[in-house]
Amino acid sequence: MRVLVADHPLIAHKLTVLRDKNTPSPVFRQLTEELVTLLAYEATRQVRVEPVNIETPVTSTVGTGLVKPTPLVVPILRAGLGMLEGMTRLLPTAEVGFLGMARNEETLEAITYAERLPEDLTGRQVYVLDPMLATGGTLIEAFKFLFDRGAADITCICLLAAPEGLAKLEAVHGARDNVHVVLASIDEGLNEKSYIVPGLGDAGDRLYGVVD
Repeated sequence: MRVLVADHPLIAHKLTVLRDKNTPSPVFRQLTEELVTLLAYEATRQVRVEPVNIETPVTSTVGTGLVKPTPLVVPILRAGLGMLEGMTRLLPTAEVGFLGMARNEETLEAITYAERLPEDLTGRQVYVLDPMLATGGTLIEAFKFLFDRGAADITCICLLAAPEGLAKLEAVHGARDNVHVVLASIDEGLNEKSYIVPGLGDAGDRLYGVVD
């Protein structure tokens, strides 16, 4: 498993504004999209490409195209939806699937309550979008779901991660060379409620408001 913390001053700046509790939801959503596009640039360095023949206005030449089937982008509902636009801005031809996963606040275990994905993911590159890697339970279940359907490799883009969650993910997928995690920051750790500290709060609530 490879973990990359993207080191760029614009990433650090946008993340700082996201952390601010006074940042309103519209600004939070816009900055999330912008930040994901920057992270996606790093996350797609290993995207599969092939030579393609094209005609420019001047001559024939060989360019670069994405290998088919094109990558599959999978946001984890609901907060991952706020990252989707930023990802597809960079990969407009990618297909999009969805995984609905929620954390049981008592057991902290992840449950899958909805999915919209191809039955066969054999050979596919998959990009998972989830703002927070806290305990790691959600991503472990998501990765298992995708690998069980044949995904060739998985890259997860997160805004933040806690060391505890990364360690749990490493314990399960550490030996794999086809699992990658791209982050804007590794934070201090988890509090007693398993929230990331300093974190940025509940990403879903800050993106879309509190749902009772």
